[in-house]
Amino acid sequence: MTKYIEKQTELPEVPKHWATLNGKPVNRVEEVPRLVVVRKADHEAGFYAPFHSHGWGQMLFVAKGLMQVSAVGAGYWIVPPQRAVWLPPFIEHDAKTIHAVQMRNVYFSPEAAHGLPNHCQVITVTSLLRELMLAMVEFDTLYDEEGPEGRLVNVFLDQLKTIPETPLNLPYPESKPLQHIAETLRSNPADQRSMDHWSMELGTSSRTLARHFRQETGMTFGQWRQQARLLAAITRIAQGDSVSNISQDLGYESQSAFITMFRKALGKTPGRYFDVEST
Repeated sequence: MTKYIEKQTELPEVPKHWATLNGKPVNRVEEVPRLVVVRKADHEAGFYAPFHSHGWGQMLFVAKGLMQVSAVGAGYWIVPPQRAVWLPPFIEHDAKTIHAVQMRNVYFSPEAAHGLPNHCQVITVTSLLRELMLAMVEFDTLYDEEGPEGRLVNVFLDQLKTIPETPLNLPYPESKPLQHIAETLRSNPADQRSMDHWSMELGTSSRTLARHFRQETGMTFGQWRQQARLLAAITRIAQGDSVSNISQDLGYESQSAFITMFRKALGKTPGRYFDVEST
């Protein structure tokens, strides 16, 4: 399993220039004089983009497949189909495809990113947002801002600001002892060991451990473990695993208990989760 912190590596320069402006090539997205730039990106399972950042905001929309995105100091997100992860400017992040993905990368200039969240998050992409992105990806890089293309971009930006966050984040603790617990639970989400057990193993009091866990993650130990199970469940659902097998493997007493947890957290049953949202 990919660890949260890996060596930060700058991505190579884009091999082909983004556009030609006044006879000169534009080599970086930050140099494009437009509100947004949209690009297609298809990757096989196991593709990995090392830690890097952009001067512009970025939204990764997964049309098909499943990916994991981590951000320094913020944890990691699972991004299923028809969802997107928003990354503010200058956020160090990486990305790994769990299944082969078809993506749309949307880059936001500082002007376009104004008013968007200042923290990473996953959103559910509505039918309207999806269709707007599918149209925008066909635009020339230097599209006509004053014409129909520019008006579609403005509609896209307006719609994006109305979409609520989807709770698919797992914040990561900073201290080594709590990272040990986190890695264990990510490797085996069905692990039922209590905070009392972990405090004995780590040689501290359960009260102290619980306090530090909440301080470093913003969640109680129980909430964090449930979130780890939720993200593991989404990955398994995307693979086509049955709900009965998933609920058993994740340590739930019954299939109905698992479905209740899932619906309470995400508003849908596991079997309906990947249904496309309407506007």
